[in-house]
Amino acid sequence: LPPAEAEALVRALQGTELRDAGGQGWLRQHEYVTKLNMHAILSASAGQEQLLTELLVTYAKIPVLIGELICVEIWKYKIFPVLCRLEDFKPRSTFPIYVVLHHEASIINLLETVFFYKEICESAEDSILDLIDYCHRKLTLLAARSTNGQTAVLVPPQELQKQAETMEFEISLKALSVLRFITDQVESLPLSALTQMLNTHNLPCLLVELVERCPWSRREAGKLKKFENGLWHVVPPEDQVKMTKFDGQVWIALLNLLLSPECQRKYHFDGFNRSQLLKLRAFLTDVLIDQLPNLVEMQRFLSHLAVTEPAPPKKDLVLEQVPVIWDHILKKNAGKWEAIAKHQVKRVFSPTEEELKLQAHRWAQTYSLDLMEALTPEKPRCRVCGVEAAKRCSRCRNEWYCTR
Repeated sequence: LPPAEAEALVRALQGTELRDAGGQGWLRQHEYVTKLNMHAILSASAGQEQLLTELLVTYAKIPVLIGELICVEIWKYKIFPVLCRLEDFKPRSTFPIYVVLHHEASIINLLETVFFYKEICESAEDSILDLIDYCHRKLTLLAARSTNGQTAVLVPPQELQKQAETMEFEISLKALSVLRFITDQVESLPLSALTQMLNTHNLPCLLVELVERCPWSRREAGKLKKFENGLWHVVPPEDQVKMTKFDGQVWIALLNLLLSPECQRKYHFDGFNRSQLLKLRAFLTDVLIDQLPNLVEMQRFLSHLAVTEPAPPKKDLVLEQVPVIWDHILKKNAGKWEAIAKHQVKRVFSPTEEELKLQAHRWAQTYSLDLMEALTPEKPRCRVCGVEAAKRCSRCRNEWYCTR
């Protein structure tokens, strides 16, 4: 995007009401977020994302994006189930529903790209508490997925079921990255944010659970598969001990939360927490430490923890802040879920043919194939043999092949 257009899109970002989800104004907002998301990815790959970061900080838009994230999450779990139970809910197209579900993915992807920077984290201000809450919910979903093979998500119309499950999984992985970037800034976070991560949600123990369960890795027909770059890949035997990006995010978050002096002062190393953390010793192999040398410090810390009794956390008198966005939306709309769903049946999910064509045309321009290919981290591979492919299926435009 040209700098002037990027600035205009950032300035246009604003919070929307729950009842307006999927409406025309909301769809324009989603279009802005999508364009900024793609711009952020391309800029980051070229090392030129500083402009967007400055714009988001200057115009204080990070709290707005976090508010949108929470709003669409509440819509998924409060409005959509009611919507599906209504007798007159017979959408002409699943397109508007899919866009609402995709909005969450676009926002968390944008936040993942920009939260690498300290000034972005600081500009979130009090909304960082809501973002930490959000990430905790997503990491809990990840841990649950590893036990039953799927993510616990709402049940949309049948044709969206698989897409919704895949999207929820990828969103949860993005939330893991965002949380790791937040832990990079533990020294500059508000005290309430640190208390929330360590004591309210006990994130160290949740991260241990993810190390144990490793939901981005699975076995199928005797072959090990790992999830990377949006796809499940078969891992050859020589690469099976190689650390994935998600393994790295979990270990770095643990390093940040356990080795920081401030965190050690506030965290309660009681019997349960100690036993959970000491499980990490079995995973700290020489091969893993060679890939992430900082884990030597973790190894020393755990060895010390095993033979000593840490002092109980110092009890400070602190006025603790609580997340406000989630509570505000719930209180504002309490008892109105069915009314909102009925409103959206009439105004959002029953578009005319003309409205569908117009919106489809706008999204075709936003999601152009050339641009989407530029965002792909690796070249497409043949659906049959797996080698690099240059020919796309002319019918579905999704699958690739190496020959005709």
